[in-house]
Amino acid sequence: MKTAKKLGLAVAVATTMGLSTAVMAGEVNIGFTGPLSGGAALYGENSLSGLRMAAEEINANGGFDINGEKYTVNVIALDDQYSPAQATTNAKRLKQESNVPAIFVPHAGGIFALMNFNVEDDFLVMAYTSVPSVTQQGNPLLLRVPPTFDGYVKAFSEYALENWGTKLSLAGANHEYAKIWSQMVEQAWTANGGEMVGNNPMDYNKSADFFTGVSRALAGKPDVMFVGGASEPTGLVIQQARQLGYEGAFIMMDQAKIDEAASVVGGLEVLEDTVGVVPLVYDQSEPARDFVKRYEEKYGKTPGSEAAYHYLALNVLVEAMDLADTTDPTEIRANMNAAFDQMDPMKNTYSVIEVDEGGGFVVYPTMAVVEDGKVVEKEF
Repeated sequence: MKTAKKLGLAVAVATTMGLSTAVMAGEVNIGFTGPLSGGAALYGENSLSGLRMAAEEINANGGFDINGEKYTVNVIALDDQYSPAQATTNAKRLKQESNVPAIFVPHAGGIFALMNFNVEDDFLVMAYTSVPSVTQQGNPLLLRVPPTFDGYVKAFSEYALENWGTKLSLAGANHEYAKIWSQMVEQAWTANGGEMVGNNPMDYNKSADFFTGVSRALAGKPDVMFVGGASEPTGLVIQQARQLGYEGAFIMMDQAKIDEAASVVGGLEVLEDTVGVVPLVYDQSEPARDFVKRYEEKYGKTPGSEAAYHYLALNVLVEAMDLADTTDPTEIRANMNAAFDQMDPMKNTYSVIEVDEGGGFVVYPTMAVVEDGKVVEKEF
């Protein structure tokens, strides 16, 4: 029989998670490092809420099996304030103190930092990022949860050029993920005949007053602005651009969500002529509708994609542990496709098709535009 030390399990008596008080269960720790304070705190909390919801449901339903024994899952979350250096410190702590087989990270800077040592330290990086290069580096213990954004960049840029004008100004956030997005948007824009008239990245994490930065981005009189970081500051950037008299359009990178940004600024009217990903609340698939309903009942608010993706990712991770009969990261990774085949389809909130060779979850991307105060889904 596998020992607790080998499995990285802490023994606990399950008294409130749907198991009898007389039953002893192992507890598998799963790590999370993300922004839980600062300007991106809402983004981090939304990501974490999906993990917590999944863990509570798994435990309430009796946990999962390893070699015929029942185990529950325990999510341990640490704040890194969007700092790659702090994410590294947190990951080391999570591995050394809690022996986690997997760590969720919802920002590219932290993901790249953890990729420097996760194989040596033997843990899976559960990467919530759509940066394509993450899964192009051959890290055998990495899983990328959302689809890559290169498809978004192409579709959003082409739509904006066709419908709104040729002059683009970049006003995205200055963290690593946003920088990569900005570079790819600029490449796509100019390759299709567009003109760059401004580039002023801003720190979306530390400020709520973006007027100075937005003014610089507007100096070139753009037809379209590229914006994006966490949803809350992205909404404020758009609002302050409108307050400065900007009447043009916006390309919103996929980290920000149209509905969440709208809630910050009081409605969709401010976001008129914004192209971005389809908000989860507008997804008509049965798993998505069911998740939205249950999430609203639990948390009293509408979920975004961060919550839904983290929810499905923890569910399939646990399914893979169940199939592998171990918490060994290599074995978990090897069982991911089988886990998607076997898991309850209602837990697969984004209908992930498979895991590709690089470790990326394969999902069909979506595009939406705010037109006449409404979110309208568009074909790619």
